[in-house]
Amino acid sequence: MEEELDEELIELIDDEGKIINFKLLDVTEYKGVKYTLLLAAEPNDEIAEDEVVIFRLNEQEESLEPIEDEALLQEIFDFYQQEADAEEGLDDTDVN
Repeated sequence: MEEELDEELIELIDDEGKIINFKLLDVTEYKGVKYTLLLAAEPNDEIAEDEVVIFRLNEQEESLEPIEDEALLQEIFDFYQQEADAEEGLDDTDVN
């Protein structure tokens, strides 16, 4: 039970220099690029508790890059949901 409380938090700094803590939901690869899907670790005025925030993962620089293209963000989220649904379906099937 204690391990659940010690979830790893990712600290990001917004444009105003304020630290926002996130929980890592998942990392997914879409069209050959890796993206991180994050959830706010604590409620705040800018991000809803259940809102998924997506960043491009730059593995060479070990950094997260913001994505400005709303259409791309929606594509990535839709892709992630399809993948998650497919995995969930695999978990429900009986494999002999």
